[in-house]
Amino acid sequence: MVFKWLLIGHLIGAAIWIGGHLLLCVRYLPEAIRLKNPEIITQFEKKYEIIGLPALVVQVITGIWMAVAYYNVTLLSFATAMESAVSIKLILLFITVLLAMHVRFFVFPKLTAKNLWFLAWHIIAVTCIGLLLLYFGISIRFGGL
Repeated sequence: MVFKWLLIGHLIGAAIWIGGHLLLCVRYLPEAIRLKNPEIITQFEKKYEIIGLPALVVQVITGIWMAVAYYNVTLLSFATAMESAVSIKLILLFITVLLAMHVRFFVFPKLTAKNLWFLAWHIIAVTCIGLLLLYFGISIRFGGL
């Protein structure tokens, strides 16, 4: 019973995280680039981070809980197909966090219309990583890699 609730929380978090980044990537980013207006991105981020960051935290907590308690996975081990899938997800999560910190502390403070493409590459990277997290998460359901 607990596993079902963990999985539901994990999937809702994934839907919010990936859906938000897809929306940002295909709707707001092209408009911001076309109009050379970084404010479009910053306004979206202010509204999205209220739900996006908690969704990511829920995914981390539920994902690790399910991996350890229900799949008996040793974190950051590549000994089995299941451990490999979970470990790759953790590495991708770490990369996501590094990109987010870089944006927060180095990109946003200096964001202008001229360097908007630098932010765009971060947004595209985090969106692609989100889709990879989804792929590896689904692979867990089928026994791992």
